[in-house]
Amino acid sequence: MSPGSNSSSFGNKPSISYKTIILAVIFLLIAIAGLSYVKWWPYYHKAIKAATEHSIGSSILSSDQAASPDPSIQAAWDYAVTYFTSVWKAAVLGILLGSLVQALLPSQWLLRVLGKTNFKSTALGGLASLPGMMCTCCAAPIAVGLRKKNVSVGASLAFWLGNPVLNPATLIFMTFVLSWKFTLLRVVFGLIITFAISYFADRFSGQSSEIPQTVETTVNTTVEPDGSILMRWIRSAGSMSLTVIPAYFFSVLLLGGARAWMFPTLGEGVTYGILAVIIFTIAGTLFVIPTAAEIPIIATFLSLGLGTGVAGALLVTLPTISLPSLLMVYKSFPRRVVWFVFFSVIGLGLLSGLVGSIIL
Repeated sequence: MSPGSNSSSFGNKPSISYKTIILAVIFLLIAIAGLSYVKWWPYYHKAIKAATEHSIGSSILSSDQAASPDPSIQAAWDYAVTYFTSVWKAAVLGILLGSLVQALLPSQWLLRVLGKTNFKSTALGGLASLPGMMCTCCAAPIAVGLRKKNVSVGASLAFWLGNPVLNPATLIFMTFVLSWKFTLLRVVFGLIITFAISYFADRFSGQSSEIPQTVETTVNTTVEPDGSILMRWIRSAGSMSLTVIPAYFFSVLLLGGARAWMFPTLGEGVTYGILAVIIFTIAGTLFVIPTAAEIPIIATFLSLGLGTGVAGALLVTLPTISLPSLLMVYKSFPRRVVWFVFFSVIGLGLLSGLVGSIIL
């Protein structure tokens, strides 16, 4: 390689333009304003409630009843209404931020920060998830937006999975309502899911060649989409809404109607056995809940006599992924990655159930 070509590739790193800075600041201000209104301020009050009352509400599965209602269209509709009433603001914010990622954040910058297939990019994606505090479905559109900007599989997954499992507000609620042991177990498995599973999924994706290893070279060849920022945002928001909302709505209806089958009332003795842990692990992996709803669900099941093994399994599986969130991201990640994450969550849920039966 000649001295001139070497300087072109590595000596002259592209400088960050004023336009890039302005767009990034606009995105950051919108994200801060949205999260403050939807997440941070409401969670401040909920934390006070958790600390003083040791409760954040009733179980979304059955409300004040001992068991979920029998499967029916009415049961499906009732759950969907309750669920979307709780999450609609965060869902709208997720779609907004997911589309703004595509319209405002320059590909060059994202590739430089989150584009490499190494643990650093995965770790940065996981750390970026902490202020979001979103449930798996509300974080999914942002992960889709990141993937459309060619952010690495590991970084996108870490952002998506870190939002629900390492949510700082949920950990605070959990400590006051359940106990510090539940919080510790959640943190340990949350770290494994966010950073280890995401990193190994990146290795497993088979798409390393599509993610730039030499970012300096890539940014010189990256071309931003044509059109104004407004038109890019309209196209992104419209496309994301058409692909995300229908699958989201109908899968929530399906799961809401079938929740009595997914979380059955088991007989005496079975509630403490491995069969119960397996059943509730799979159900928790597929089912969809709002942020922190696993806490009153677990508290209710414990009061009904289900063992701590079941509690440990639901602690990991309920918030991490769900059928709706998997459908949202299915086209944005390689198929093998989606299935790898699905079975990894089930496996870690079973392991958490085993650990929970011992220490909780």
